[in-house]
Amino acid sequence: VVLAAVALVALAGDADALTAAMRYLLISMLGSLFYLLGVALLYHSSGSVDIAILAQRVEPSPAVWAAVGLMSAGLLLKTALFPLHFWLPPAHASAPAPVSALLSALVVKASFYILLRLWLDVFPLASQLNSPLSETALGQLLGLLGAAAVLWGGIQALRQTRLKLLIAYSTVTQIGYLILAFPLGTSMAWKGALYLLLSHALAKAAMFMAAGNIMRCCGHDYIADFDQVAQRLPLTTSAFAFAGTSIIGLPPSGGFIGKWMLLDAALRSGQWWWGIILILGGLLAAAYVFKAIGYAFTHAGVSQQARSVPISMEWTALVLALAAFLVGVCALWPLALMDIGLPFGVDGSG
Repeated sequence: VVLAAVALVALAGDADALTAAMRYLLISMLGSLFYLLGVALLYHSSGSVDIAILAQRVEPSPAVWAAVGLMSAGLLLKTALFPLHFWLPPAHASAPAPVSALLSALVVKASFYILLRLWLDVFPLASQLNSPLSETALGQLLGLLGAAAVLWGGIQALRQTRLKLLIAYSTVTQIGYLILAFPLGTSMAWKGALYLLLSHALAKAAMFMAAGNIMRCCGHDYIADFDQVAQRLPLTTSAFAFAGTSIIGLPPSGGFIGKWMLLDAALRSGQWWWGIILILGGLLAAAYVFKAIGYAFTHAGVSQQARSVPISMEWTALVLALAAFLVGVCALWPLALMDIGLPFGVDGSG
């Protein structure tokens, strides 16, 4: 998967694309090295790499804690959690729009899913391992990194002059939201994180596809130089707006459902400070989404030669954006699906 993603990032063929692709390759290989070293330590201490067997055999030891650190660091590096996100914005900025959509919607989510499985199934540290490095301490540490990602990514997105870089830093923010489920550690928080993962995948893919349409029309993605994009590409503008409602967390979008569940989990667990981070992240998201939409209605300072965009490209972005919006309207079905098999524990503790 990594090699295929690296090749896709380098498709543009220019120096920036090749540099971003090589950086992505090296970072991915480093993350994989850390992860495999942790797997080797687990195999040495437990004699198996089967998740179900490891969940029964894991015992407190220096090797296990080293494995926890190595595997978590490798996965967080591949997930692009702050401050390990430095490879992600250049990769998005240099890659073609469909590649950016795929990278943001699927590739970085895979490592988060693996981290989630390890956290819930292999390393239930608070209940099994008698160690000063409890699950609570590790969860709070991850929560601090997630909160920093939400705030730093939102501020950086607001500062960007290019639309693709704005969306890329927004991805850093959204990854921070997912990590906020770890300090909460309840069934509601895990469900909220997974719901955010689904809605973000759809919304961010729509945003990158919309950015690609704008680049094809205007020949660039500099926000301040948009020239009547809303009039020339109404479906694309609508797609970006609908996707933006989910990124901000406005009701009844999928992003609202996920953030509401995280906020509810924060209040119920008495960790209200994470709720403040959720609200501040939503305000920052509103600022950079409205910034991009506002310039879509303006005239550029210099006249530009607009190029036509196939209607199928506009509809692709709009369908993805509507899906991210409708995921919130039809929330009962996905939430019922998450309850099948009680994947987050009967007692709701995660």
